Amino acid sequence: MSSDRLLKGFEVELFTGREDGRNVGVAARAKQELTGFVTEPDHRNLEYVTAPQADYEGLSEALLSPRRRLRRWLMDQNLTLLPGSTLSLGDTQHFERSDPNNPYHSLIEATYGTAVVTASVHVNLGIDDPEDLFAALRLVRCEAALLLSLSASSPFLNGKVTGAHSQRWLQFPLTPSRVPLFRDHQHFITWTEAQIDAGTMHNVRHLWTSVRANGPDRPHRLNRLELRICDLITDPDMLLAVTALLELRVQQVLRDPQSHDPLHSSSLSLEELEILSMNNDRAAAQSSLDATLCDWHDGHERSCRDWLKQLIDSVVPLAHELGLHEQLKPLQSILMHGNQAMRWLDGIDRGDTIEAMLRSSISAMQDEEMRGVCVSAERALG
Repeated sequence: MSSDRLLKGFEVELFTGREDGRNVGVAARAKQELTGFVTEPDHRNLEYVTAPQADYEGLSEALLSPRRRLRRWLMDQNLTLLPGSTLSLGDTQHFERSDPNNPYHSLIEATYGTAVVTASVHVNLGIDDPEDLFAALRLVRCEAALLLSLSASSPFLNGKVTGAHSQRWLQFPLTPSRVPLFRDHQHFITWTEAQIDAGTMHNVRHLWTSVRANGPDRPHRLNRLELRICDLITDPDMLLAVTALLELRVQQVLRDPQSHDPLHSSSLSLEELEILSMNNDRAAAQSSLDATLCDWHDGHERSCRDWLKQLIDSVVPLAHELGLHEQLKPLQSILMHGNQAMRWLDGIDRGDTIEAMLRSSISAMQDEEMRGVCVSAERALG
């Protein structure tokens, strides 16, 4: 079965702090004392990366195992892992450097400040053929807002309700400010080199957009699609459901590009699709599942929730073929009960506090990790 599936790897960013939801930065020490963790410019969050694998079995453990190790280390310091993708109760007035001697970090702090101090999950799918890769990138760029709407988990900032479901995506500085839907690999190479020459990108990594091409020698050697728009999804079942939907859509465009690649199947130009996608991303960041989006096929308005239902229905036959039908099931729970941001905001409407919401979700994160231990133990015992 794995021969029919794409390689999948995750880059997971997490905040650390106290049980009351207050951020405390320890990333530099964590990197020194634990293997497999890397720092972000601000030490209040840190990152780990999972090894790529094609099958879904084992991905949950790959996601949870580093969290357990980090949690044990944090417990010795009376700290924990925090949910959410922004500094929910944190101080955005001050940047807290993880490496004061890193010149790139100095550039980030001076240029963007704490707007970049966020946590998220990046989903990578292995695609080696450049033609396939850029077809997939065009499709995912046009549907990235739908994936953000499933994952939104940042309605708070500085102890206040922001009014947005993904404050992270609204504040994160897209760089460069305009990124085209690339016609092909050469278009990407030429554009990237022009951005670096102009100084709008400081290096090949300095491309911060909803989805991008990645590989061992950007922009020339590429081997994967990297979805960057999703807020942090702590529940591995939910994350794998979003990943399965992403993979199935990519599988569809790889099998039938004439029907699924916006370059061929949209009545809009690539320039119009660029603007449509940016507008959809902002609408989804504001209202997620309740947003009104514009369909990339012809630009007409439609409900985000209805579009997602139609999209999920459209991939079900392929999901059965690839053995991914079970992986999709948690999406129904998100559509019915809302994403993390919506559930938190429902609690606020009932009179709960932000701190109470975070405390509950901190406990839920611990339960997720123990659930993984129980599943692993059952398998080991046969």
